Amino acid sequence: MGGNHSHKPAVFDENEEVNFDHFQILRAIGKGSFGKVCIVQKRDTKKMYAMKYMNKQKCIERDEVRNVFRELQIMQGLEHPFLVNLWYSFQDEEDMFMVVDLLLGGDLRYHLQHNVHFTEGAVKLYICELALALEYLQRCHIIHRDIKPDNILLDEHGHVHITDFNIATVVKGADKASSMAGTKPYMAPEVFQVYVDGGPGYSYPVDWWSLGITAYELLRGWRPYEIHSAMPIDEILSMFQAERVHYSSTWCKGMVALLKKLLTKDPESRLSSLGDVQNAPYLADMNWDAVFEKALMPGFVPNKGRLNCDPTFELEEMILESKPLHKKKKRLAKNRSRDGTKDSCPLNGHLQQCLETVRKEFIVFNREKLRRQQGQSGQLLDTEGPAGSQAQGKLQDGRNNNVLAHACSRGCSS
Repeated sequence: MGGNHSHKPAVFDENEEVNFDHFQILRAIGKGSFGKVCIVQKRDTKKMYAMKYMNKQKCIERDEVRNVFRELQIMQGLEHPFLVNLWYSFQDEEDMFMVVDLLLGGDLRYHLQHNVHFTEGAVKLYICELALALEYLQRCHIIHRDIKPDNILLDEHGHVHITDFNIATVVKGADKASSMAGTKPYMAPEVFQVYVDGGPGYSYPVDWWSLGITAYELLRGWRPYEIHSAMPIDEILSMFQAERVHYSSTWCKGMVALLKKLLTKDPESRLSSLGDVQNAPYLADMNWDAVFEKALMPGFVPNKGRLNCDPTFELEEMILESKPLHKKKKRLAKNRSRDGTKDSCPLNGHLQQCLETVRKEFIVFNREKLRRQQGQSGQLLDTEGPAGSQAQGKLQDGRNNNVLAHACSRGCSS
């Protein structure tokens, strides 16, 4: 997939906006509902990143633009050792790009599927690292809403990092979220209850429930409730009422007690803060400063000799993709020259309007530049909450108040 290899580092004007040309594309490593991911190297600094790219037209057709914008707005204000942090965002005619931390250890779902046995010690450290991340998100007024093994990536040493903020939401003060969002097997009872009877809404405890489900699955190889994506909601709620969770007799009592507190059905009684976790007897011996500094050795270290992802992503990009990334430069140049001819095929009016709105509303971001500016003015990077409260100002319970919501709400067909 890679382009031309050069031994000479490229030189870019530091005031120039970062764009696609600043990166060397190395290989495809993943894909999801929102786009694809590849490994890239920044040409001037030689630093490696993961680059997520989302086709604008597909996002418009699937009415996903708001979710992409929400994820961007949230991630721009976050920076934490146990998150996948955003470094750059930019766009071109075809795609929206997000350049983030590169974590080559694979996600926890990949390792579960490859029958990795996670010890209690390994899961204990994961719970602590993820608790620090969830506490940070809570301070930033963010509910992630999709904590699950697929969205937890490992770095090369085996430390966990939360990714995928495309259904995260910002809540203010005592406000609650009220829309149905998440992945059913990991969603807390109160999220389903809201859907059935309106309920009082839900808040941060839903992420701690998901953490409990995830920890149980890592230890046992399957989840405590056999919930599937097609299962009707009333059946799921009945299951919560009728079924008791079975904990393995081989697990230590402290781990079982901790999981029971995370999987408490009543959110008011559920363990749902860093303080709650730190007070659990099972974690009384944890050095939390060492956890934060990644000074504790994880119980599972991914294989450094492999990519820890499905190799078919690279083959699909090379063989099946109609608009491969490594041919983008030539393709865009050809399109630009063709746009000036009579033979060019115009897009339908509504789609063109949506694309123009996306172009105007897209938020460009450069953490490197931001750090430089803050360094010059003697400021420290704000790790307490979304920068300038931008995310909070524009987001409420998963709804983006952007003009985008109105311009493209109907969806488009090409």
